[in-house]
Amino acid sequence: MAQGSNFVDYVKICCRSGRGGAGSAHLHRDKFTSKGGPDGGDGGRGGHIFLKGNAQLWTLLHLKYRKHVIAEDGQPGGSALKHGANGKDEALEVPLGTVARNAETNEVLFDITEDGEVKVLTAAGRGGLGNWHFKSPTQQTPRYAQPGEPGKEEWIILELKVLADVGLVGFPNAGKSTLLSVVSAAKPEIADYPFTTLVPNLGIVSYRDNKSFVMADIPGIIEGASEGKGLGHRFLRHIERNSVLLFMVPADTDRTIAEEYGILLDELIAFNPELKDKPRILAITKSDMLDDELEAAMKAEVPSGIPHLFISSVAGKNIQSLKDMIWQAITG
Repeated sequence: MAQGSNFVDYVKICCRSGRGGAGSAHLHRDKFTSKGGPDGGDGGRGGHIFLKGNAQLWTLLHLKYRKHVIAEDGQPGGSALKHGANGKDEALEVPLGTVARNAETNEVLFDITEDGEVKVLTAAGRGGLGNWHFKSPTQQTPRYAQPGEPGKEEWIILELKVLADVGLVGFPNAGKSTLLSVVSAAKPEIADYPFTTLVPNLGIVSYRDNKSFVMADIPGIIEGASEGKGLGHRFLRHIERNSVLLFMVPADTDRTIAEEYGILLDELIAFNPELKDKPRILAITKSDMLDDELEAAMKAEVPSGIPHLFISSVAGKNIQSLKDMIWQAITG
């Protein structure tokens, strides 16, 4: 993913499905038949608006400037039981992990999680029935037919929540981007100032026996992020879709390891209480700066009940052990 405006994870679009075509109220007439029965055909349905999952997409950028999506109306029915043509459907391809919500009610409609998955976003109006449906022994020449149903017009919000096996959680400059660049082919921006990462970055991490897993570098959290501070809610939602959470605390933190880990965990739970049930791993980064005596002293600060490891992305310290720990957490 490119940094900046190339990554779009939120769009709001107006969707208008097609109106159904009207049924025909035609009565059969030809040179041999002066009073034929009803033969009006049905109207065609309007065009639906679909969402289709595409595993090759990573962003909603292609929908950012498409504010209106309008499907075709259905055509009216004709004589001789001719069915009106259906309106052309509109299919919007979206990356996996996209959630569709009604903009007015905030109701979650569905989410797209599989490649090729297709779901109706805005349903079209049905076509009206022709008059031949309404003939009966007592009503042999009905001169009426159904009108087509109107289409729907609604504002829809599409939100992308990054799908990954493991998500990196930490304050700015905790070493998340450095770790991702070491264990995968991803090229996130790395610098010595806070909030270097402005968009989520994904990398595929190679493991033993040709196995692999997907790691997501989530932009840095700060204290109060669940209340909208810093980058706030904008990227906290990406953590919801990660199978395992890898908390990263630098060895040179001004707080204790337990304090920094506790703040990070509290922010996640305040945003979504269900996140406390996800498997968690704690990595103490930049540990190449520690000697054996200092590392042993810092181990006493590690909170109990969570698997932990002292690592260094630059020096390659315990990186393979960290992969083993992550794989074990992913596979259960």
